Amino acid sequence: MITLNLRYIGKGGAACKFAEEMTTSGTVAAIRAEAGNLRYEYYKPLDNPETILLIDSWTDQAAIDVHHASPMMATIAALREKYDLHMTVERFIGIEDNEEDGRYIRK
Repeated sequence: MITLNLRYIGKGGAACKFAEEMTTSGTVAAIRAEAGNLRYEYYKPLDNPETILLIDSWTDQAAIDVHHASPMMATIAALREKYDLHMTVERFIGIEDNEEDGRYIRK
């Protein structure tokens, strides 16, 4: 599993409006329906109202590549521009892919 944490940062509530439009337009539902998508969820930090965190998980890099090559990316890019958002991205490999670290997880 590969998880991306994307922080969308804007002004005047723009990041929250972006996430709302992504959801109400059906774009989030369409992404969740894509092959290989495991999680696509927005969160709002309690101490930073101008940021929205997206947790986006995929089965593997091939699924991410298909998503990135889809027309959906043009929709997302247009909305980022509409709301004048900036981003930071972090990438994580699921702990189940690492037996050494997995021994510390209680299931």
